[in-house]
Amino acid sequence: MKKIKNILNNFSELVMFKHSIFSLPFIFIAMICAANGWFGFKLLILGLLCAISARNFAMAFNRFLDRDIDSLNPRTKNRPNVDGRVSVGAMLGFILVNALIFILVAFFINSLSFYLSVPILLIIASYSYFKRFSYLAHLILGLSLGLAPIAGVVAVQNSISLWAIFLGLGVLFWVAGFDLLYSLQDIEIDKKLKLHSIPSKFGAKKTMLISKFFHILTVCFWILFVLKAGLGAFGYLALIFSALMLAYEHYLISKDFNKIDRAFFTVNGYLGIVFFVCIVLDKIF
Repeated sequence: MKKIKNILNNFSELVMFKHSIFSLPFIFIAMICAANGWFGFKLLILGLLCAISARNFAMAFNRFLDRDIDSLNPRTKNRPNVDGRVSVGAMLGFILVNALIFILVAFFINSLSFYLSVPILLIIASYSYFKRFSYLAHLILGLSLGLAPIAGVVAVQNSISLWAIFLGLGVLFWVAGFDLLYSLQDIEIDKKLKLHSIPSKFGAKKTMLISKFFHILTVCFWILFVLKAGLGAFGYLALIFSALMLAYEHYLISKDFNKIDRAFFTVNGYLGIVFFVCIVLDKIF
């Protein structure tokens, strides 16, 4: 039993399962809006399976490709993909199983979900390559999570609404913006390893300005989402809270780079949860 628990813990650390808090709320926000309320237990279960398997696939694929990079970075050298706790064979098997789960579950949701399943996997896997030749990798990561709410809408209505695109674009720039801040920790190692990132190319000061610009775009796209989705007072409350939390995130990091983890995990985690709660309340009242 202890061995099984250790294996599960190692894989959870490999894919950083706790980071699911960033994408899951926006998948279900989209599903709630598309269904104009509760979308049913079947779609809840299928949506969870798709979200978890897609994220497991993306993170494991990234860890598999990044073994050489992670082994040279003091911040990541103790990850399971580097120190041998998860073998190469186990990682490849995990990647394949999660890809198949995602495609199979998409098949049981509806036709459009199934047709989009492989392209989505290719997009979320491409992030692992982009950072090796382009500093636009931050936007690819944002796109990977920005597809989540669009996938949620497709699951409910077998089509894509304009408001879902606005919601997804907001998520794209939200994620890209906070990934820029998180990447400030790796400026020197990125330069040393000749990795492409906005912090290593433009420096910390310009990176923070670009991140602020991305988060302004986030709020703008979420305003369009609230308008096009026809949301009420709680939708606007979600906007106000999101803007305040993003401003607080930048305030924290401008004061002390040692607070990057707090800004990354705590602030952004609460943002997604409160946004979700506000949309639920908007549909109830």
